[in-house]
Amino acid sequence: MRAFVINQYKGPLHEADVPEPVVGEHDVLVQVQAAGVNQLDEKIRVGEFKQILPYELPLVLGHDVAGTVVGVGAQVQGLTFGDEVYARPGKDQIGTFAERVAVAETDLALKPASISMEEAASLPLVALTAWQALVERADVQPGQKVLVHAGAGGVGSIAIQLAKHLGATVATTVSAGNAAWVRELGADVTIDYRTEDFEQVLHGYDVVLDSLGGTSLEKSLRVLRPGGKAIGISGPPGPAFAREGGLNPVLRLAITALSSKIRRQARKLGVHYEFLFVRASGDQLTQIAKLVEDGALRPVVGRVFDFDQTVQALQALDKGGLRGKAVISRA
Repeated sequence: MRAFVINQYKGPLHEADVPEPVVGEHDVLVQVQAAGVNQLDEKIRVGEFKQILPYELPLVLGHDVAGTVVGVGAQVQGLTFGDEVYARPGKDQIGTFAERVAVAETDLALKPASISMEEAASLPLVALTAWQALVERADVQPGQKVLVHAGAGGVGSIAIQLAKHLGATVATTVSAGNAAWVRELGADVTIDYRTEDFEQVLHGYDVVLDSLGGTSLEKSLRVLRPGGKAIGISGPPGPAFAREGGLNPVLRLAITALSSKIRRQARKLGVHYEFLFVRASGDQLTQIAKLVEDGALRPVVGRVFDFDQTVQALQALDKGGLRGKAVISRA
């Protein structure tokens, strides 16, 4: 089976012939028709997460899939041959840069019928990130104020739409060239990150979704109201992540130390900081699909690459300037 793999951390992504996926009794075999490309793929390639996400190499990359069911395990009940589905596979089943992938039934949902395979493949990881941050963690309510960083990116473009659907006033950081576009997505306030300091403009926010980390995250704490919450998806990870991930005691201590500074700053300001590493969820993707069908969310595909161009698709992430997501198509 054709796939795109890494043989070592920091090594190049390249095409290889790999064995067919092993389909467990609760798994579904999906013929990949499109796969989203994410920063997470690049971070794994360069070894950024190798301590907390230990993978056996060589490794097929890819965290988003849309495709057709071509096989089911003995205990699968809700899906059948020919169903069109989409998913963010669980962390132990990644590998959507391939012709086929096995995914747990509980991680899959029926693809929204009104959109293409490429559009569906752009959604799972970023839409689940937005959902788990804004709905699960923050419980965003009508009338609250939400800041979404990098509003023209994959996560940001979906998070703006979801926050607006939840009834929030939405601010975002973007380049001036993308300001009008993100307003069309639902942003009420736009901050040009090249010429403006969002900390000097925004005050009293209930929630910040931070995808940048570093000084951006530190400033984000200061635009929150007392009791407000900053949710970081670039890190640093916190003690809760270490516990939930079942990491060994040494790693747990190291991760706790990594996040101690930002957690200390948050406590001093009377606000909260949480790290989010998105998990797979077919149930949540079913709810997201309904929002897509109702017109509350629309996928944002910035560029489509052929399957043969998978290496170039991953490299395109570093070049920037892309609205929404890059997607690989096997159509």
